[in-house]
Amino acid sequence: MDFSLSDEQRMLADTLNRLIDDRVSPEQRRAMLEAPAEECSALWQTFAELGLLHMPFAEEVGGLGGNGIDLMIIMQALGRGLVPEPYLAGLVLPGELLARLGDAGQQELWLTPLLEGEHQLALACQESTARHDVHGIATTAKRDGEDWVLEGSKQVVLNAATAAALLVTARLDDHRLGLFVVPADTAGLSRRDYRTIDDQPASDLQLSGVALPHAACLGEDAGDALDATLALGRAALCAEAVGAMEVACEQTLDYLKERQQFGQPLSSFQSLQHRMVDMHLHLEQARSMAILAATSLVLPAAKRDYRLAAAKAYCGEAARFVAEQAIQLHGGMGMTEECYVSHYAKRLVMFDHYLGDIDHHLEHVSEHLADVV
Repeated sequence: MDFSLSDEQRMLADTLNRLIDDRVSPEQRRAMLEAPAEECSALWQTFAELGLLHMPFAEEVGGLGGNGIDLMIIMQALGRGLVPEPYLAGLVLPGELLARLGDAGQQELWLTPLLEGEHQLALACQESTARHDVHGIATTAKRDGEDWVLEGSKQVVLNAATAAALLVTARLDDHRLGLFVVPADTAGLSRRDYRTIDDQPASDLQLSGVALPHAACLGEDAGDALDATLALGRAALCAEAVGAMEVACEQTLDYLKERQQFGQPLSSFQSLQHRMVDMHLHLEQARSMAILAATSLVLPAAKRDYRLAAAKAYCGEAARFVAEQAIQLHGGMGMTEECYVSHYAKRLVMFDHYLGDIDHHLEHVSEHLADVV
């Protein structure tokens, strides 16, 4: 099978890599992380001007009709640059749900400004009692005449502090899964902000008597759309992890070539060469799984979810291995903030915990192995 990129895809990769090299140095990244979270950054506006915010969405909703490979290219470049912009959490996940479930009015109100870079959104679907099972939630949505009232809590909601609105999942009285648009300033919605270990802005939400109009409901049976959206998110995460692993391997090899021990570079020692080979083996296998994930998004749901689970599980294992080896081969300095590989290592370790960890996805693979063979 031919996995080579088209001319347009190579241009996309080259343009984005040059932009990130120019705009996201370690010092610039630190400034982005320290900037106020209330507004979109200048880099985000550049993404909008270049059409990167439109790329993952169908032309019918105002996008550019990009496919899984296009998204893989973008996420891999973002991973290489360790870009702190919430492309996945603030754009792709909520935007995909709006594209799948929203009516014309809802898309005009929330999706069109999102693609134009005028605001960002966030998806709130995780709860502490449900762990990675986004369907086993306790948050409820009850009818109040024509309106809705939401009660419950959400944990580790990425990009909530910047989002103009949150897309919140809730269980309806008939046990179906509903999805609601909750503006950030809605009464009864409270937020506790913090940073994850890889510097991602996250929040825990509390919804106490949150009253919403009927038009705030995107769908009263959103389970299938949510599954498809999270599959897209897992494919994007695999690509981002590959980009981060590439740089972790490059920086580690450069360090071994420069660092002298016993009068010769560390890269001359065979045992360390073997460890670098192991890192690259994990990287290349993860790259293959990321391609598999990106090309599996158009498959029927059962086969799609099986392949995405396998890809996410392997990429999670590879990401952790590369992170640990990069730190060990750098020695004690690899743990410091000044050593940039430590930031890649933290991102790679946390990658496993986003949208389901290794154990969660291996369990899915084992349970559905007979269904897809």
